[in-house]
Amino acid sequence: MEESRYIERKISKYVLRAASMYPVVTICGPRQSGKTTLARHLFPDYGYASMENPYTRQAFEADALGFLAEHPAPCIFDEVQNTPELLSYLQGIVDESGQNGMYILSGSRQMELQASITQSLAGRNAVVDLLPLSLQELAEAGVSLSRDEAMFLGGLPRIHAMGQDALMAYPDYLRTYVERDVRRLVNVQKLREFEIFIRLLAARVGQLVNYASLANDVGVSAPTIREWISVLEASYIVFTLHPYYKNYGKRLVKTPKIYFTETGLVSSLLGIRSPEQVRQHPLVGNIFENLVVSELMKAQRNQGMQPNLFFFRDSSGLEVDLIMEEGLVPHPIEIKSAQTYSPALYANLQKFVALEPAAADPTLVYGGEKMGTLQGVRVLSFAQTARIVGAEVIDC
Repeated sequence: MEESRYIERKISKYVLRAASMYPVVTICGPRQSGKTTLARHLFPDYGYASMENPYTRQAFEADALGFLAEHPAPCIFDEVQNTPELLSYLQGIVDESGQNGMYILSGSRQMELQASITQSLAGRNAVVDLLPLSLQELAEAGVSLSRDEAMFLGGLPRIHAMGQDALMAYPDYLRTYVERDVRRLVNVQKLREFEIFIRLLAARVGQLVNYASLANDVGVSAPTIREWISVLEASYIVFTLHPYYKNYGKRLVKTPKIYFTETGLVSSLLGIRSPEQVRQHPLVGNIFENLVVSELMKAQRNQGMQPNLFFFRDSSGLEVDLIMEEGLVPHPIEIKSAQTYSPALYANLQKFVALEPAAADPTLVYGGEKMGTLQGVRVLSFAQTARIVGAEVIDC
């Protein structure tokens, strides 16, 4: 294994600004996305305690006030979802002090943290979502990935910063997630069925979620499938996109599409063992779509933005892969894995613009490298996806 190196994270400025404005900053995100590394890099003089360590938890539970006396502010508390009671004690300390930047917290289970924060730290805490490494961050670190390498390797820091083999990293990632998080988030009696379910979900990436079909294939009920998807969302394994409608109520009731936060995990779950196998896989288009959607999600999160992404499909069969909404302006985005572009790749963009007069900046993101503007459509390489939200991306 290579010597570990630190890869600069685009979200760093946002985290530092948040720490100057709030007593507490909570860095959320999936396991192994680099939360601890980021916190300790940005705040090297802070104390540190991992609440995932059973001895640390035991010390806190036995004598909370004594524990906090031994870990005074400023301090980093890691994986705080394991000890939600800690937040109540921190509330009293920050209220008495009135200082900003006292505590940096991290956590990998969204729902539990949100509930605890809402109860104890409302108004005192800034929440930041850190996702795995983006292609933009890798490029700035001198790591250039081909289309197929990006889909196979994904963005786990342990792969790019520590040199771990992706064929080992992702099975370990899944095993750790199931053993540490799934058992706690929900009473999953059938872990074998859950693992089958997550593999079937990977085979449906970028597609509408068919709860009945998944339930039938796994051998559980449709409500169980809904619950399991919620579990995956709560721990940042997957996310869903809802259809774009001007009627906001319809966005909530129409069927969403499913995507994985980590594209490398999709490849692993599909049994892909090399970049060459990605290229030959029948789902290469879906995997590439997942890559681009997750890259755009990362770009927005890294700027402290709430994702505003949807997909479009109308009754006549017209589809657009992504709609990025800014105010009342929809920005249509088509995603194609082809490595050469042609007018056929962006025909749906032009149809959508004709249908929706308010649409702006139609963009094609494809698997090649050349960029430009054709017939009013901006053409971007997949490696430049972050440009869609105004980020500066270097060529590498």
